[in-house]
Amino acid sequence: MSAALDLYAKLTETTDEKERARLIASAFDALEARFPQINELATQGHVRETELRLQKEIKEVEARLQEQIKGVELQIKEVEARLQEQVKGIELQIKQVEVNLHQAMAAQTRWLLGGLAVLGAVFKIADLLIGP
Repeated sequence: MSAALDLYAKLTETTDEKERARLIASAFDALEARFPQINELATQGHVRETELRLQKEIKEVEARLQEQIKGVELQIKEVEARLQEQVKGIELQIKQVEVNLHQAMAAQTRWLLGGLAVLGAVFKIADLLIGP
């Protein structure tokens, strides 16, 4: 039996007004315990207002994230530019080392050829002096 029919049956069975008032008060108490306070219920307006506020907050967060992403992208580009400059500097240093190495090899080759020429001259002189 539903609560309303149960209350009706009890009210019709009793003749005492105080008992009827107690039954009605008890029914209201049970009803209040079963359902939240009216002022605590969310209305369509409250839900819409909350939805709009959340949408606004989401847009603000998205905007901040976009700004941060742009900042990070700018930092990445700056780092890439610095790295490219450093790579170019290292490439120039490598080319300079190669040039220096070739120059050193050429000088060493000239020294060796000069030494061989002197040695050849010494042998030629020794051969002339020792003679046949």
